Amino acid sequence: MDVHVTRSELRGTARAPPSKSYTHRALLAAGYSEGATVESPLISADTRATARTVDAFGGSVVPAGATGGESTTGSNSDSDLDDADALAVEGLGGRPGVPDDVIDCANSGTTMRLVTAAAALADGTSVLTGDGSLRSRPQGPLLDALADLGVRAESTRANGQAPLVVSGPLAGGEVAIPGDVSSQYVTALLMAGAVTDEGIEVDLTTALKSAPYVDVTLELLADFGVEATPVDEAGDPLDGAAGAAGFSVPGGQTYEPAGGSYAVPGDFSSISYLLGAGAVAAAPGETVRIEGARPSAQGDAAIVEIVEEMGAAVDWDREAGEIAVERAALSGVTVNVGDTPDLLPTIAALGAVADGDTRIENCEHVRYKETDRVSAMAEELAALGAETTEEEDVLTVHGSESDLRGATVDGRADHRIVMALAVAALAAEDATTIRGAEHVDISFPGFFDAMGDLGMDVERED
Repeated sequence: MDVHVTRSELRGTARAPPSKSYTHRALLAAGYSEGATVESPLISADTRATARTVDAFGGSVVPAGATGGESTTGSNSDSDLDDADALAVEGLGGRPGVPDDVIDCANSGTTMRLVTAAAALADGTSVLTGDGSLRSRPQGPLLDALADLGVRAESTRANGQAPLVVSGPLAGGEVAIPGDVSSQYVTALLMAGAVTDEGIEVDLTTALKSAPYVDVTLELLADFGVEATPVDEAGDPLDGAAGAAGFSVPGGQTYEPAGGSYAVPGDFSSISYLLGAGAVAAAPGETVRIEGARPSAQGDAAIVEIVEEMGAAVDWDREAGEIAVERAALSGVTVNVGDTPDLLPTIAALGAVADGDTRIENCEHVRYKETDRVSAMAEELAALGAETTEEEDVLTVHGSESDLRGATVDGRADHRIVMALAVAALAAEDATTIRGAEHVDISFPGFFDAMGDLGMDVERED
C-alpha cells in the first residue's frame, strides 16, 4: 500500500498503542506459566508471530472469554485476535513441547530470538525460520551461547542466520555472550533460564547496549514472580541493567503473575511518532495530546526529553499518562542511541526539520534491524531534500541545509521507517508518497487512522 501525505496542521488527542516489547515478553511469559491472561496487548503482525509460537509448543492463545482453546495457528485464528482486549494463554508449565512443524517467525526478530531459547527447553528438535528480512539478521551469538550450554543450536546455512535448528533440553549453566549486538539475546536466556533445572549465569563479554530493553524484561519477570538479577564485575547485585557485567537467574522458578493476569503498558517507540508529529505540525495555539504514556522501564521514554531539548513545549502528566506537545521551531541536538535504537528514525526525521545539525551517535547496531535504518533514513530523507552525513556509527542530519519537498520514498518494508517518513512529510512542500505503508501493522496498526484523526492529510492507495 502507498500513502500520500501532504503538509497538514494537527490538533486533538491520540492514544498510543500498547507496547510491542512488553506484549512479546508477556505472551511468552504467560506461555511459560501454567496459564495467564495478558490484558491490553498489542495485536500486530509481530506479536501474532509470538502467539503462534506458544501454540506451536503446545499451549494456546485465544481472546479472553473464548471457549474451546482453539489454536492460534493459521490466518483465520490470527484475525480472531484482532479486536481482543485481553488474551487468555494456556501455558506450558515451563516445558515447551516439540513443535509439529517449522516455526515461522515471519518478520519478527524479537520472536525469533526469544523463541530460540524457548525451543532449547524442548526435549527434541525445533526448526525456526522467517521471511527474507529476518533470515538476514544475526542470531549467531545466541546460537553460540546455547551451544556452550550443551544444546544443539545451528544455522542451516552456517552463517549465524535463520533457518535455525535447535535441539534440547537445556539444563542451564554459565555462559558468556556479547552485549553489544542485541539485548534480546540476554532477554531470551533470562526468560528461559528461569524454568531450567540449574538456572543460567550470563557473563557479558562486551558492554551492554540497549540496556533499557533488558530493564523491560527484568520488570516484566518481576511482575510474573520471577527473580533475575543484574550483577557487577564483583558479582554484586545492581538495581538495573545499565553497567551490568552479567545476569543471574535461578532455575526451577514458576511464572505466575499476581491475580493471574498482566496488563501491557503503552508503547513509547510508537509515542515518538505522535510526539514528533505534534512538534512539527501542531496547529498554532493548539496541542497534540497523547494518551497511554504512563511511566515504565522503557528507554524510549527518552524521546520526551529529546523533543524538549530540541525546543518543543512538552507537558507530561505521568500520573494520568498523558503528554501534550505544541509545535515549535526545533534546533538540532546530539543524541546517543546506544540504549534507544528504535528512536533513530524519529530523531532523524525531526533533525531534517530542525535548524542546525542533529547528530545521532552510537548507532551501528541500528543497522541490524528490519533494515539498515541508518542508511535507510539517510537515503530516504535525502530523497525529500535533506542533507545528511552517514558514518558507520554516526548519522548527522544537517537541518539548516535541508529543504524538504514532496517526493516518492520507500518505507523499506520497515514500520519505523514508514512512520518516521510520515513525520518528515508533514513539513515537506507538496505531497509525499510513502511506499510499503502497510508495514505499520508490525507495531502500530492504526497509525494512519490516528494521524488522520489528528488532521493529517493522508490518502491510501492499494
